[in-house]
Amino acid sequence: MIKPEDLNPRGTLFGGRVLEWIDEEAAIFAICQLGSPNIVTKAMSEINFVTTGKMGDIIEFGMDLIGVGTTSISIACDVRNKHTKQSIIKIEKIVFVLLDENGKPTPHGKPKQN
Repeated sequence: MIKPEDLNPRGTLFGGRVLEWIDEEAAIFAICQLGSPNIVTKAMSEINFVTTGKMGDIIEFGMDLIGVGTTSISIACDVRNKHTKQSIIKIEKIVFVLLDENGKPTPHGKPKQN
């Protein structure tokens, strides 16, 4: 639910706040896919602010696995208004990399897919 502390000076959802939520939700999705919490966000593609959110709106995060590399996975994200299903933000690609105990990229063993 969008609360007063999530708003920008215009009274709409602050982009930085929702990007924080996206990174957290996408990381949880990636951790579940890879079975390890030892990941980092490597990259995000263009962030498309489609519409805005307002105080009291309930939003939902849709994550889809779109690619698997040797040490990474790629996820697409669609943040939507829960009631109207209208997109608020779309990100075509968020890349997470699995790290070893030394902080170096390490193979995760999942089959590659594009």
